Amino acid sequence: MTGSVELSPVDLEILRLLQNDARMSNKDLAAAVGIAPSTCLDRVARLRETGVITGQHAQVDAAKLGRPLEAFLFVQVRPHRRPLVDPFVQHLLALPEVRAVYHLTGPDDFLAHVATSSAAELQRLVLDELTARDEVARVHTNLVFQHWSGGPLLPPARP
Repeated sequence: MTGSVELSPVDLEILRLLQNDARMSNKDLAAAVGIAPSTCLDRVARLRETGVITGQHAQVDAAKLGRPLEAFLFVQVRPHRRPLVDPFVQHLLALPEVRAVYHLTGPDDFLAHVATSSAAELQRLVLDELTARDEVARVHTNLVFQHWSGGPLLPPARP
């Protein structure tokens, strides 16, 4: 869904709380924002229906799953045309090492966040799954030493 949605201060507080703990019960969420549980359930349902809430997920520690080496792969695709872009993105998303893919402006066309078991596995991924493809002109790799997540995403403050 495109465009912004009108959100009340209660809606914003619901979003803030759910982004910090998506497992929060409706009863606890309602109490935290000061509304009845049935009203809270309706508001959360509306946030889902309007596309403001797009899903829930569990954060997973890649290292504990045997993938301690994370990297960002900046990929240049040539020619950069839709008939090549869509299949390339689907190829990336099908790889088990890929955590996220971004389509960019600038000198690189894509950014892929990957998690691998080792440097040798990262090398295999780059050589066998990326640079072996005809449309891939260049791959630039940056290793991730550490990462931090930001706080809840809310709309910009209005003056």
